[in-house]
Amino acid sequence: MRKKDQKRKNSLLQGFGAAIRNRRIEQNMTQEELGEAAQLHRTYITDVESGLRNLSFLTMERLADALDSQLADLIAEAEATEI
Repeated sequence: MRKKDQKRKNSLLQGFGAAIRNRRIEQNMTQEELGEAAQLHRTYITDVESGLRNLSFLTMERLADALDSQLADLIAEAEATEI
């Protein structure tokens, strides 16, 4: 993978993590509560919010559902807030 492509991938993961964190905080949820709602471990949520996980589409959908959000909205926010 070219360096530019890797940088974009990392930026998208960080942007998606920031979108998840923003929605979670807006809803006054802890990482543990989000993890329970999405059937994921709290440490997994930490990694997602830090941009360290390359999530599957189904996991992204589970997080969106747990946050009562549309996946498309989270992706759009991730693209707009790429880090």
